[in-house]
Amino acid sequence: MLADALLRSVAGTTALLRVTGTSTDASQTELGLVATAFADVVISPVVMRKLRPAWQSAGDSKWELLVSATAVEQQISALDLPSARSLFAMTLAVTVGEQDYVIESVASNEAFGQVYLYRLLLRETRQQAI
Repeated sequence: MLADALLRSVAGTTALLRVTGTSTDASQTELGLVATAFADVVISPVVMRKLRPAWQSAGDSKWELLVSATAVEQQISALDLPSARSLFAMTLAVTVGEQDYVIESVASNEAFGQVYLYRLLLRETRQQAI
């Protein structure tokens, strides 16, 4: 609860995780017989910060998203998932504001054996013309 209060006090915002829907028949989904469903999962409070710029060949900006563990736990139970790792593994994109990001890595902070904060390393997605 302390992490939630801290994230809210520093102008915490909301993030949308675009996740794939769970299917009961994986073989039909793999063959393309059943369309993959997508859903937007709302996570709040979150705080986003830009990481120190470093030389990169692609020039992509890196961001760190600090996410409340209690908000993640609520979504895990609502989606009936086994862990936070499975939630982040099925996340295709993270939307904060109007910008979409891709998760590059996930880390967690713990105190007394309890996770209180997740740190997501994000990369901006580029809009491509079709």
